[in-house]
Amino acid sequence: MPSTLTAADALQQLKAGNARFVSGSRRTNPFHDGIAALAGGQNPFAIVLGCSDSRVPIETIFDQDPGNVFVVRVAGNFANNDNLGSIEYGVEVLGARLVLVLGHARCGAVTAALDYVRDGVGQRGHIQELVEAVAPAVRATRGFPGDWLENAVAYNVALNVRAVLAGSKIVSDLAEAGQVQVTGGIYSLSTGIVTFT
Repeated sequence: MPSTLTAADALQQLKAGNARFVSGSRRTNPFHDGIAALAGGQNPFAIVLGCSDSRVPIETIFDQDPGNVFVVRVAGNFANNDNLGSIEYGVEVLGARLVLVLGHARCGAVTAALDYVRDGVGQRGHIQELVEAVAPAVRATRGFPGDWLENAVAYNVALNVRAVLAGSKIVSDLAEAGQVQVTGGIYSLSTGIVTFT
C-alpha cells in the first residue's frame, strides 16, 4: 500500500527527523523488533538519492525506521539510468511522494572531480566514470565566489534534482500533477544538519 503522506508531509517528516537526530533525541526503534512486520512489503514515503559515503547513514540522519525511506546510493549522488530506474520504482510501484537528492560536505567524489578539472588528476578503473559524472558541477562553479568545493557540492545537488525530472517521464509527470516533489539537500558532516534547497 502506498504511503498516505503528501510530498509536503514527507519533506516535513525528513526535516523533523533530522532535527531529532541533531538534537540527540532520536526515536527510531531497534530494527530487530520490526523485521517480521516488514517481511511482507515496504511502504516508504520518501526516496533519497544519496552518496555512498559511510559517514552519511541516510535512515539514521533522518531518524527513520526501516521501511520509511527508499535509498539509492552512488558516490557523488548523481542520477544515471540505473538510479532513475530505482527512483521510478519507488514512486510508481511503492508510492513514495518525495525524491530527495542528498549531497554532503567534503564529498570525496566531488573532491576527485575538482582535482580532475583543476589539475588533470584522473582516477583508475571505473572510479574515473564517477569523477566524470560529477565534473559538470565542478566546471560550472569554477570562478564562483566562495569555496569551490562547497559550491560544486551544492551545484551537483541542483543539477541532479533537474536530472531526475528531465530523465524520468514517470517522475516528471507525477511532479507536474503535484503528486511527487523532487528537491535537494546538503548534509553537514560537522553538525549533522541537512540544509534543504
